Amino acid sequence: MTINFINISMTTLSPAIDIKPFLDEDLGTGDITAAIIPATTQAVAEVVTREAMVLCGKPWFDAVFQHLDSNVSITWYADEGESLQAGATLCKLKGSARPLLTGERTALNLLQTLSATATQSRQYAEAVTGTHCKVLDTRKTLPGLRIAQKYAVACGGCYNHRIGLYDGVLIKENHIMAAGSISKAIQLARELTSLTVEIEVESLQEFMVALAAKPDRIMLDNFSLDALIEAVSLNNGAIELEASGNIGLNNIRAIAETGVDFISIGALTKNIKAIDLSMRISLVN
Repeated sequence: MTINFINISMTTLSPAIDIKPFLDEDLGTGDITAAIIPATTQAVAEVVTREAMVLCGKPWFDAVFQHLDSNVSITWYADEGESLQAGATLCKLKGSARPLLTGERTALNLLQTLSATATQSRQYAEAVTGTHCKVLDTRKTLPGLRIAQKYAVACGGCYNHRIGLYDGVLIKENHIMAAGSISKAIQLARELTSLTVEIEVESLQEFMVALAAKPDRIMLDNFSLDALIEAVSLNNGAIELEASGNIGLNNIRAIAETGVDFISIGALTKNIKAIDLSMRISLVN
């Protein structure tokens, strides 16, 4: 069975951006500090990065200011997914000073978080260059930012696993226990849905049982390198194999070279450090 990766596109993303909840948590009943600035005051602003990064999050950044004032103009100097060096200017804004001041923090929060996700994803994607292995994200995303972070993963060069619990079956230890056995869990999943069926195993013994039951993919959780190599050999290309658990930049290359098809990394979305961005505002004379 061929797995269709989601890798969220701008076309499918646009209707999904609801910027209001992000602004509401900051604005509340209104920005009382920005209110001290005369409504007629005009300003320009530049967003600069203080560190190397992969740019991601332009649609969310733009949506903040368009929601506050559709007359704010934004000129971007870099593309989504583009690698930038420290000191690079990302964009220039022009418009009323009030919305620029009000939207600054929310817009930067989104941009620095999604760029961090894309930057980390780029590191992992580059680490497996030259192998046939693809790096996948997980559901370990920041609450409320699932779609956004998975989009950022794609910007960084990695791939999407499930979006949620509804678009693929992933049978884990507790599911197996509740179903009664590995084989029974796979059988029940097949009877329930035509979606991709994946099962997680924790030993070569469990792997052999799962292999006989013929899921679409088997996740090899916390397998040693030797065990991964043996599983790949025993599988002989019959079923897609995914490695997971305690994988980082220090060992991902060696794991990819065992011959597994996929490696899933929770760190792409949960172990990120926000990119250091600055928005400098000045008044228009």
